[in-house]
Amino acid sequence: MAVETEHVTTSELDDFPTLTERYQRELLAHCYRMSGSVHEAEDLVQETFLRAWKASADFQGRSSVRTWLYRIATNVCLTNLEGRPRRPLPTGLGTPDSVAGDTLESNNEIAWLEPVPDAAVVVAERDSIRLAFVAALQHLPARQRAVLILRDVLRWSAAEVAEALETTPAAVNSALQRAHAQLADRGLTEETVEPHLTAQQQHLLDRYVDAFWRKDIDQIVSLLTAEAVWEMPPFTSWYVGARNIGELIDHQCPGQENDMPMLATSANGQPAFGLYMRTATGSFVPFQLQVLELDGERVRHVHAFFDATLFARFGLPEELPAGYLPDDAPQSVAPR
Repeated sequence: MAVETEHVTTSELDDFPTLTERYQRELLAHCYRMSGSVHEAEDLVQETFLRAWKASADFQGRSSVRTWLYRIATNVCLTNLEGRPRRPLPTGLGTPDSVAGDTLESNNEIAWLEPVPDAAVVVAERDSIRLAFVAALQHLPARQRAVLILRDVLRWSAAEVAEALETTPAAVNSALQRAHAQLADRGLTEETVEPHLTAQQQHLLDRYVDAFWRKDIDQIVSLLTAEAVWEMPPFTSWYVGARNIGELIDHQCPGQENDMPMLATSANGQPAFGLYMRTATGSFVPFQLQVLELDGERVRHVHAFFDATLFARFGLPEELPAGYLPDDAPQSVAPR
């Protein structure tokens, strides 16, 4: 899954603005995989460039500039992760799934895994940035996480990883084996994600948007797989089963017919929607950002993030006017 990048000569270290622009998005993806947080990843990338700038005079060209930057970024991330808890999703808390009608409990003390806008990162290799894979990484100790990313995502050799982490190739291979075993034990795999939506999947997303606008529960249920999963941080509960999810939306979602328009975006290489809620004045304000995993022509997993600040990060408007209708904007997009 290596991201191919044109070779950069060491003389270009003298032009840091260009270097920063060149590597910003792929280093952000790397730091996001490590941290599970877009906010932290942005700070980590800036720290990486700062350290690189300070050390540029000592760069001896034994590796490419790109490899050198990744080495710095990885160690910046490892330092940042020391003593910090992993960032989970509700399905990763180890609690059983819930039944619609159970009391909803939120926990804002947990540092939740965050979605990342496709526009902010390099997502040519979608399976390495999708939410399920990044969530799986959070179950690993930080150094195992780094080894797995450097070996399996960036395709570094064991010797290159050993040099970056100041250890031995044997230790790297051992850590990679343990990482694979831990993910396998949890049933967490790095499945391939289709890079483009089919025409049928585009139609599915249009129907999904329309079903929420009309709050057509039967239609929503029909668009989900039988064992679909719904989770919505910071609420700790998560739900399995299309009918169970339908009852959750029917009885615990405050919106009614024509109250919930959606605007399309893309996150983690997956289709996503900003869902708005009608206010007493008739306008619509951010309610939740949904990131969808598809299984053929059905939705198998919805990550619904209750964080209004995400809308601005994804380039979505802070409010829609009272007269807004879903036909006023495109309803679905393929991941970029």
